[in-house]
This record gives sequence, C-alpha cells and structure tokens, in this order.
Amino acid sequence: MTTAVHVRSVEGFGTVTIRPVEPDRDAPLLHGWVNEERARFWGMGGTTVEQVRDIYAHLDSLTTHHGFLVGLDGEPVALFQTYEPEADRVSECYTVEPGDIGVHFLIAPSATPRSGFTAGLVSALVDFSLRDRTRVVVEPDAANEKAIARMVRAGFELGPEVVLPEVDLPEVFIPEKKARLAFLTR
Repeated sequence: MTTAVHVRSVEGFGTVTIRPVEPDRDAPLLHGWVNEERARFWGMGGTTVEQVRDIYAHLDSLTTHHGFLVGLDGEPVALFQTYEPEADRVSECYTVEPGDIGVHFLIAPSATPRSGFTAGLVSALVDFSLRDRTRVVVEPDAANEKAIARMVRAGFELGPEVVLPEVDLPEVFIPEKKARLAFLTR
C-alpha cells in the first residue's frame, strides 16, 4: 500500500489524504468513476478496467504527470492529477510561467451528497498543489459549466477559451478539446 504524500485536516470537513494511484490496485475503482455519465468530461468513458490500469501505469511512468487518489477520513473521494504545463498540450495555448502546475480532478460519485464538500476538497487540493508552486492552472471542458463555476468560487481567475490539440501516442489518445483556462495564484 502506498503511503500518503500529503495529509491535511480541514476544520469541519475531515482529514484529506493524497497518495499516488496504484494502477493495479486502483483501476477497478477508477474505472467505475470515469465511466459514469457525470464524468463524461474526463474523456475516459467506454474504457475497460484494463485500459484504465494501462493509462495510469503510463502516467506513473512519467516524471511530468502524476495521478493521485484522494481520501477523506479513509474513504476514496476523488481522482487528482498534477502535471508540468510545459510538458503538456496546454503549453500550446498559453505562456507557461515558472512555478505553474496544472491539475485535473474528478470527484467520486456519492450516495450522500454533503454541503460544502467540493469547497473543502478543492481547498486541500490547492494547498497540496501550491506547496512548492506559485500558480495552479486548470483547463476544464468549455461546456462544463459546473466545473468552471466551481473554479470561480474557489478563487480562480478565468482565462481564455482555447482549443487543446489532440495527442496521439502509442500509450494514449487524447482528442482535441475546447477548454476554458483558469488560474489561481498564491
């Protein structure tokens, strides 16, 4: 079992833990999350457990992109990814600055939605991301109004709408995406 790389107690929310994704162990759980309709913007709908495992094994092999499983009080609640913007397709859409870190996150489905859950979680994820960085960059799908509104509520400044180019590698295919950039500076 992988050790948490970040633990943060959020008053009135709980203890958030962040640990690296273990592709073999976590693929069945992540497969369920990324294949739900609510996760359509994640771009992995229709994948098999094996494909999810392979995608996260590939991600695990990179030094510039990292996948994490986020827990709240011991229960998995989100998939979180960080990346170096200069090593990502987003670098073709804005001027990367020293100290930038890109992030993606997918909140797990919940049988018991909780008021303030997303705000508490985003606070902990931003805290983790800004440990040694000065600016967080996100690029949600331009049609994902919920995610964009969530970022604005969390203090992100909206940037332009851009088109992220497709990535076609032997390990992974990522289609072109119309995205909305947003930035949070420490």
